[in-house]
Amino acid sequence: MGTKKVQFIIALIVAVFLCASSGFAANKTLKVGILGPFTGPSAQTGKEFKASVNMALDTINSTVGDYTIEPVWVDSQSDPAKASGAYAEAVEGKGIQAGVLNWHSSVAIAVMDVAAQYKVPHMFGFGASEVVNEKWQANPEKYSYWGGKGWPVPAKLEKNYVVALNKAIEAGTFKPKKKLAAIYGEDTDWGRSAGGSYKKALLESGWEIHSEQYFPATQTDFYPLLAKYKKDGVAVVAGTSTSPSAITAFVKQATEVGLRSVIVASGLGWIGDWYKMTGPASNLVLDSIPQLTTTEAQQWAKDVKAKYGFNPSPSAGGLSYDGIRMFIKILQRTYELHGKLDKETIHKTMVDEVNTGKLTYGKADGAIIMNEYKYTPETMPDMVVAPDAYFFPILQYKQGKGYMIFPEIWKQKDFEQK
Repeated sequence: MGTKKVQFIIALIVAVFLCASSGFAANKTLKVGILGPFTGPSAQTGKEFKASVNMALDTINSTVGDYTIEPVWVDSQSDPAKASGAYAEAVEGKGIQAGVLNWHSSVAIAVMDVAAQYKVPHMFGFGASEVVNEKWQANPEKYSYWGGKGWPVPAKLEKNYVVALNKAIEAGTFKPKKKLAAIYGEDTDWGRSAGGSYKKALLESGWEIHSEQYFPATQTDFYPLLAKYKKDGVAVVAGTSTSPSAITAFVKQATEVGLRSVIVASGLGWIGDWYKMTGPASNLVLDSIPQLTTTEAQQWAKDVKAKYGFNPSPSAGGLSYDGIRMFIKILQRTYELHGKLDKETIHKTMVDEVNTGKLTYGKADGAIIMNEYKYTPETMPDMVVAPDAYFFPILQYKQGKGYMIFPEIWKQKDFEQK
């Protein structure tokens, strides 16, 4: 073989190698764990998470810098132990470098330790319970890997039901025969935390507590409990569940037994197609969820319906969409600062810029639900809660539509009693 031919072959091999190397360099992959209940009693929420994540990644063509963002679906199954195992497997077996989202408080409390153990930064988990905050604040350095939450402690939002009802009494639109209230909810950290918030607010404003009842998220038979509320003349029944089957069964069965109490069903609207599941039984029920008030938010909902075939919830769907897009902004800022995306650089951006309030995500960035998602050293791991930041109105449903009755500046109609 001639010298020139050999040189040509060598040059060709070198060129191929350089092209391949360049190709690999331009196609780095960042694997991100998406933690959610993709199976189990809250699988509908997982369905909304998947739609939100995929649509958010579509807005950036799944690319940040020279990285392809690859979602790894981590199924919590609404079970803390199973979620912890699945998260560890996602780190060890699938190589996730960061995580985002989560639904249940009990899952958050468990997975916080897994994220800390593997030093994997995780952002925007919805686990709201005070236990999450207490654990985080007891060791901020260790749990700095569990970033700012997507939902604040119940006391900051759930108490507003009681405030709204008391204002309705003052206005004369709510006239209970006696100030007797019952508390119900799923037997989870979230359910008990929310129940505690109702109880405290009710007692402080002169209400008597009839009973406090918690049940498994899988329960769907509430007839005996609701019949007792009716027999004893309970004026307000306040509670919550993250399980679509449980909360919709509770609302429907209340109508079937003829219960005339004001029903707080916090979380009913977390299910995108909740009205299909309850029908007119949901009339005059109170809930507290964000609203699709802007043109952008309403278009997002139409796009979800067109692409995935269901009506998304502003809570499970809308908040998770904002959450993943805020996380994308964190990735973009991390790449800008460090030129690479890995668990160390992402964690540094979260601690230095998100936790300090320097990096926020709001309407100007494309947020569709809240005015602004902002964290400060004083609020961590919660966000700033205020009408111009993160806030849920109190709604009263009628014919499948929610009307804001509180706060006063947002009110669309007065409270209506059965």
